[in-house]
Amino acid sequence: MKKTELGQKGEKIAKVFLKKLDYVIITQNYRCSQGEIDIIATDKNELVFVEVKTRCSKKYGEAREAVNQYKKKHIKRAAMAYITKHKLENQWIRFDVIEIYMRDDKYSIYHIKNTLW
Repeated sequence: MKKTELGQKGEKIAKVFLKKLDYVIITQNYRCSQGEIDIIATDKNELVFVEVKTRCSKKYGEAREAVNQYKKKHIKRAAMAYITKHKLENQWIRFDVIEIYMRDDKYSIYHIKNTLW
């Protein structure tokens, strides 16, 4: 499976996972000049910016390790652009990472809340 296909499949799985937890998905693959955010959702009274990392194995480390300082900086900038554009300055926000490990049609998923600050 190609890297982009794996990523898209992982984002679909993450979206279903979040919906089962009663998150409301606002948008997916939000892009702006500051960066990109995989999923933007609400969880009760919080606006949640979610980075999804999908891997086939842990051969090169944990998927969450790919969310390095450089990536965090771009996610935060994109989140601030989204907040400003939609006038959500007074909204509680949170940054989460969802790790997905896939093998054939089976997968395991880990949701790490409030991880980027």
